[in-house]
Amino acid sequence: MSPYQYVFVVLSITLSTIFNSNMYLTKALNDGFSVELIGRDSPKSPFYNSSETQFERMTNAIHRSFERIKHFYPEDNADRVLQSPISNINGEFLMKFSIGTPKVDVMAIVSTGSDLVWVQCQPCTKCFKQTDPIFDPSKSKTYKVASCSSRVCGLIKKNGCKRSAMSLKCKYEVSYGEGSASSGDIAEETLTFDTNVRNSPTRVDKIIIGCGRKNEGHFSPQSTGVVGLGNSDISLASQLGGSTHHKFSYCLSLKTNIPSLLSFGEKATVSGPGTVSTPLISGRSPIHYYINLKGMTVAGKRINFVTPDSNAGNIAIDSGSTLTLVPADFYAKLESIIVEHLRLPRVTDKNELPALVKLCYKNPPPALFKLPPITVHFDGADIQLDLHHIFIKFANNLFCFAFNVAKNDFLYGIAIQYNFHVGIDRQKKVVSFRPTECNKL
Repeated sequence: MSPYQYVFVVLSITLSTIFNSNMYLTKALNDGFSVELIGRDSPKSPFYNSSETQFERMTNAIHRSFERIKHFYPEDNADRVLQSPISNINGEFLMKFSIGTPKVDVMAIVSTGSDLVWVQCQPCTKCFKQTDPIFDPSKSKTYKVASCSSRVCGLIKKNGCKRSAMSLKCKYEVSYGEGSASSGDIAEETLTFDTNVRNSPTRVDKIIIGCGRKNEGHFSPQSTGVVGLGNSDISLASQLGGSTHHKFSYCLSLKTNIPSLLSFGEKATVSGPGTVSTPLISGRSPIHYYINLKGMTVAGKRINFVTPDSNAGNIAIDSGSTLTLVPADFYAKLESIIVEHLRLPRVTDKNELPALVKLCYKNPPPALFKLPPITVHFDGADIQLDLHHIFIKFANNLFCFAFNVAKNDFLYGIAIQYNFHVGIDRQKKVVSFRPTECNKL
């Protein structure tokens, strides 16, 4: 064999290996994959505090709901679009994955109200304390920093590049609602997801990430960064794009022994008996996912959900707020019908009533567990709710209403989404719901 023939054979084998590897990766992504979402207060979570009572955990969750909506879209500067708060105070779900080659395990907060995927990186100018080792990109074979002239950098709205300095590294800056911030280099890197569903992990190459060199604010040592799933070009959901059919889904489990799931590709398809779908519509914030809530029917009485702009999505589907937050007049009518139907003594003692909560029942008789039929009406979709969607268990003898009041932006919260498979199809621009147990997906 001549040297030229040898080189040709080696090149052919190499290209064939790369091609087959890419074919396998594409097929794996098209088939879909699922990862476990770890609830903030789950025993699996690094935030878990065994000394906290259920009452304390739920009270803290309510506080996080109000902190989240407070910063959803600040009125003081309409041109300044913040990410939703994601600190240890406000994050509700986390996800394990690996970054780089060789792989480095990380635990990051997952947020549908944020876009960029970022982790803390060495060398760090100013980093928050982190329990796990901080990622060192110089040790990764697949890390590639983006230049200011790259396509990747062009996707970052606030990239810190000057037109006259096209050879500089692409930089990012991101601010979160509660005052936290992260800045650093934009790069492409390999992420690996342990699906816990099949034997082999799912590897995804050339994902745009932020390598955080300066991170400050209300971050916790137990987390290493953020996985943004928001409605933007640089979120993980958007970057996986065509390889996952532009869709992702999640299923939040009410039972601690059944894991919550985040899925991409075909595994994110929401279908089967009971599935309903509603259009995905633009709203006040470009990052969040909005739908149009028409109203609710309780015990045969319809309450219309009316907001000033009838052409925009009026409520955001949120993975970070426990409560569903609605306008004051809508809340008043909803609460009134519930109270009238139940005819039970409500908690009035401020020492027993959790902070920021409006309606609770203590030592509830069986009447509480016989709620009237409740239906949520979206454009083209009606959803039936159960007791656990309407009342949150604060303690063995205390149940509180899962709705509350917001002024301008409104959230379709976590409690009302438990035991639903919720799918977001970014290409078809629809959101689908199907009642299910997460272990049946």
